[in-house]
Amino acid sequence: MPTTEPPLVRAPRPGRLRRRFTGVPARRLLRILRQAPVTLGLVAVVWLVGALTGSLLGGPATGLRDLVGAGVPSLGAGRWWTPLSSGFWCSGLVGYLATTLLLLLLVAPLEHRVGSARTAALLAVTQVAGALAGTGLVALGTLAADPWADRLATDLALGPSTAAVGAALAASARLGALWRRRLRILLLVVLVMLALYSGSLQDVLRLAGGLVGLAAGPLLLGRPRGRLALTATGPEIRTLVALVVAASAVGPLLAALSGTAIGPLSVLRFLVLPPPPDPATVEAICADPLTVDDCLGLQFRLRLGGVGPAVMSVLPVLVLVVLADGLRRGRRFAWWGAVGINILFALLGVTLAVLTASTPTERLVAFGGATDAQFYTGVATTVLQPLAVVALLAATRARFRVTAPARAYRGWSRAVTVTLVAVSVSYVVIGYLLRDQFSPVPGFADLVVDLPTRFLPSGYLGELEIAFLPVGVAATVLYEWTGVVFWSVALAGSLWLVTRTRIVSGDAQAARDLLTSGGGSTLSWLVTWTGNSYWFTADRRAGFGYRVIGRVALTTGGPFGDAERRLDAIEPFTAFCAEHAWTPCLYSVDDDVRARAQSLGWQAVQVAEETVVPLPGLAFTGKKWQDVRSALNKATKAGITAEQLIFGQAPLAIVDQVRAISEEWVGDKGLPEMGFTLGGIDELADDAVRCLVAVDADRTVHGITSWLPVHDAGVVVGWTLDFMRRRETGFRGVMEFLIASAAQQFQAEGYAFLSLSGAPLARLDRGEQPDALQRLLDTSGRALEPVYGFRSLLAFKAKFQPEYRPLHMLYPDAAALPAVGSAIARAYLPDLGPATTLRLLRRITEARAPGRDTSQSRA
Repeated sequence: MPTTEPPLVRAPRPGRLRRRFTGVPARRLLRILRQAPVTLGLVAVVWLVGALTGSLLGGPATGLRDLVGAGVPSLGAGRWWTPLSSGFWCSGLVGYLATTLLLLLLVAPLEHRVGSARTAALLAVTQVAGALAGTGLVALGTLAADPWADRLATDLALGPSTAAVGAALAASARLGALWRRRLRILLLVVLVMLALYSGSLQDVLRLAGGLVGLAAGPLLLGRPRGRLALTATGPEIRTLVALVVAASAVGPLLAALSGTAIGPLSVLRFLVLPPPPDPATVEAICADPLTVDDCLGLQFRLRLGGVGPAVMSVLPVLVLVVLADGLRRGRRFAWWGAVGINILFALLGVTLAVLTASTPTERLVAFGGATDAQFYTGVATTVLQPLAVVALLAATRARFRVTAPARAYRGWSRAVTVTLVAVSVSYVVIGYLLRDQFSPVPGFADLVVDLPTRFLPSGYLGELEIAFLPVGVAATVLYEWTGVVFWSVALAGSLWLVTRTRIVSGDAQAARDLLTSGGGSTLSWLVTWTGNSYWFTADRRAGFGYRVIGRVALTTGGPFGDAERRLDAIEPFTAFCAEHAWTPCLYSVDDDVRARAQSLGWQAVQVAEETVVPLPGLAFTGKKWQDVRSALNKATKAGITAEQLIFGQAPLAIVDQVRAISEEWVGDKGLPEMGFTLGGIDELADDAVRCLVAVDADRTVHGITSWLPVHDAGVVVGWTLDFMRRRETGFRGVMEFLIASAAQQFQAEGYAFLSLSGAPLARLDRGEQPDALQRLLDTSGRALEPVYGFRSLLAFKAKFQPEYRPLHMLYPDAAALPAVGSAIARAYLPDLGPATTLRLLRRITEARAPGRDTSQSRA
């Protein structure tokens, strides 16, 4: 038995492992491209046709464009071939490059999956049907006298991007539930954003092609693999919310930068980068005494087109993008920041609406002289869009719980506050000293009143009454760059803060120290997970990790700490709960804890069966080890090896694959991922946790297991299996291989045992007569077996010839059982609501239908 925790063995050093990954993405890309002849052929044809017709730089000439472009004019003239022919040209060099990238990134990998013949069919169908559907929508819009449709009805579209996104969305039907959902949401968000903000005919046809692909995919490729998961894990939901927040921020900016945006929401670009009036026109109006009243407003609009106001308009967008990345990371700070900025934008939108309703028409300069329909759409959207984002953030608030160290918040607050005060005082004081460089000359109070407008995006300022403008260089810098300095600091501070991670401190660190110096059960490392609170004995030699749900204090395993003090902690912990009017419940505890609690009048019921594999003398010999030996032999023949690593230090290529495997496992179930005593991706980040991954010669991850340390008297004596995931299309015996490999490695290092952890709601029949509660739990285990497979998991672990140890739930009063049951359910499934409950019941009913195979293990 080792006296200290030894270094990792059989694990390549990080540098060596990174070198082994060098060139792997390139090799995979080349392999995919070699199996994508249709995609490469289409790229080659498009470039060849463009070169032969002189269309690479500026697109086809007018006559050729009329002949091959898709749109209302060409179809109206009887050119029926244009929905297909339009896919062989692009509108210019940027279009050729972007389309090539789109085809290689989206279509080539999918051709590798669905085959060349089907890919060719999908490209043709979605290109033609998408062009026809999009053109038909434009034609219907003209019948309704829609201004946007009227503009599109005179245009022609070129490019195979319609086919690219359509084929990608169609082929998504062959992906697993996780990646199907990811690809569809990402592409649809981008397509809708481009259509609403940019709004060109090609954007409309591209969106129509994507929708056609969604409908055509199941028809041409068959029913999707698995059900489309409506339930996502926390990381997945955070990513989707971040995508929406980023899209809402970037959309108006993209429309503004395009310069040709005509979509229904393109009017919002004037709130980002309002176009300045013609300087010659401003000069002429200011020179005419009859229009001198309009001069100051036009001069202000001219100022809004300067470099400073342009930077000022972009900075809040960049801050939201940074916060969106923070949302992806689960940061609570990013959640508050995104909510605050969107509420600010909504309030500014309300102010803008009030001003536009009360200001004379000749003074309205916002929205760049848009039509009435665009104007009212823009005014409404400035309020509704940020409110919709706030509603989404409010609905998903519980997903953003990651905090930074307190000193990080203090540092950010200090920097932002000091900057705000400094630039505010500087603007007012220096502006007053330079008042002669403004026209008309402002007073001190005028500068104070104008100060808040220096921090607003320029597009929201077009309706304000202008009191003065800078005419000198120093005054101009002060006027245009005060807000830029503040938002720049806010941007840099936010970028820094969303990367800070809260270091475990206080009781959490004390619990971790006590556990490592004293010890605990095989499940005690679970108390270090996020979500636990901690209680310690008066001498702080023993303690419990627990979480309060409802009025129940539910412990994470039994007591931990000094061996001679653990059992003595039960009684004072009970008194502590009584002081707070909580019902204590000791969950997943061993026989020793059960015996002591029962001596105090507690009642017990078995809730899981733990399996433990002793390591001394372990050898995979004899008939009973046949399955394990077969897995090891097959892995060797397939070139699959087991490598130990620390997840937080693992190469990005490994991390990304593990995350994808985990998300796919959850997504394909279509049910909530269980937590509490069952770890997920977030729990792998602990450097004390070892991971064992099965990888092949191409560095493809086939499966992963994680192992939690078990301490006794300050040393690690064994390891407990926690996280198990395998690739759906990977090596079939990967779990047997990984567990057997772990046993061999830990045995060589001198550890005493491996715990394969507990299988919830599963147990051995020891011949005892179960009481009513035990029978209820047994029934629940049978009911959930088709969807969660706890009993199959226990049967799977039997392959390793383990020792069986019951795990119990202890409670002081049977009257509290309904509350205890609810607390346990909420601990394992915190997001279980009415809709999820109905979906769970439906899955159970479907899985138990005659003829369904429910024997597959979770492993």
